[in-house]
Amino acid sequence: METGVKTASEAGTENGTGDPRGAGGGPGRRRARWVTGGLLALLVGALVVAGLLWLPRPQPRPAPPPRLAPAQRALTAVTAGVPAALPDLVELIGAQETRLKTRPRDARAWAVLGAAYVERGRRTADAAHYPTAERALRTSLKVRPRGNAQALEGMAALANARRDFRAARTWGEAALKADRKRWTTHALLIEAYTGLGDYEAARGTLDRLQALHSGPAVMARSAAVYWDRGWREDAAATLSDAAAAAEAPAERAAWLERAGHLAWERGDREVALRHFTEAVRLDPDQRAAQAGQGRVLAALGRTSEALSAYRLALAAQPSPQYALELGELYESLGLEQAAHAQFDLLRAQVRSATAGGVDEDLVLGRFEADHGDPGEALRRLRAEWRRQPGIAVADALGWALHRAGEHEEALRYAVRATDKEQGGGVRSALYAYHRGMIEHTLDRSGPARRHLAEALRINPYFSPLWAPVARGVLEELGEPPEVDVPAA
Repeated sequence: METGVKTASEAGTENGTGDPRGAGGGPGRRRARWVTGGLLALLVGALVVAGLLWLPRPQPRPAPPPRLAPAQRALTAVTAGVPAALPDLVELIGAQETRLKTRPRDARAWAVLGAAYVERGRRTADAAHYPTAERALRTSLKVRPRGNAQALEGMAALANARRDFRAARTWGEAALKADRKRWTTHALLIEAYTGLGDYEAARGTLDRLQALHSGPAVMARSAAVYWDRGWREDAAATLSDAAAAAEAPAERAAWLERAGHLAWERGDREVALRHFTEAVRLDPDQRAAQAGQGRVLAALGRTSEALSAYRLALAAQPSPQYALELGELYESLGLEQAAHAQFDLLRAQVRSATAGGVDEDLVLGRFEADHGDPGEALRRLRAEWRRQPGIAVADALGWALHRAGEHEEALRYAVRATDKEQGGGVRSALYAYHRGMIEHTLDRSGPARRHLAEALRINPYFSPLWAPVARGVLEELGEPPEVDVPAA
């Protein structure tokens, strides 16, 4: 009997589901679909998370190194044998003196204090700091008499600063006996050997230094040795690398100043001025660079700026060498009174330096030979030659002999200063000028012409006084005579 009402089974068959519970399915089937959907969602989520994990993520920036306090910066520089900023040195000295009030038996603190005073004296040209440095270093050696390489090295640095290269060699070699691997001592010994004219020892010590250590300070010391050997391009490139690698502004400024000096010695005024200017920007207390600016600006004809640069340098670092250069610049300008004022200042500076144990006979001998008493110059420079017969002393002694009328003997020393076979590998316009003028006096026209031309070729601006003299004598000598070639 048909009632018109379909059963659930029939409805399901008609809907095509084959399920008597209808198109929506029962609770069991709906649960299965939810589980399947959930698993799919979890899988997709996992894939999304995995993809995010594979995406490159920004790397955290490394934390900058902690900034050192001024005293710590100076301590790092002093113990590494590199230039330190002057304000930092003042902080370090104060910190060490405070420490020693409560720890008077601290040998290391005494050694650091002594080294800091040496560096301060060198940076300011104030020799009054050197006796204080010596007392501190000797106290360190008294507190710790054995194996105190740091204090022995400090004594070597002090002797170099005083231009007592024989004592520097003794102290440096004693420091090496205490610690053979102390690379900073090797750098000091190179300076001492060079001052004594022992270039073979200087080169051997450089080899050992380079085997022990690398870095800007070693590069700078290497450049000095290369320059003394006449390797000008190697020296300039190595100093450029040293300046680029230095991190502390005071250290970088020091290497830039040396690079500027080498550029000046080559007659490259623009490069020299760029180096000197950058050095002063990095370290306003870099007075050697300020004096260098004066030297170059005078050669560029910027006289007012040159005078200002020299005065600034001398006001803060009363160096006899700067006073001599400024006096000669005044003299070249016809300002005799101003020149004599600088020469009087030079004598006063030498007296002050001598009171602090500094040997200034080299610069004083040069001054006396050209502007004072050649006999006094000769006496001083003969004694200096007996103490430390380096190339600079050979040149100055030869010139003093010439000015005193001893031309034949003068030539022997001039040859020593300019002959590679005798150690004089450095190419110096001043040395070549001196040799050429001595040869001119001895009527040796060919060699005189050659060496005066060499001086002007090395650096046409080497002196506001003597470069014009070299040009005048060359014009007087004229061209070399033509020589007939014998017939074959």
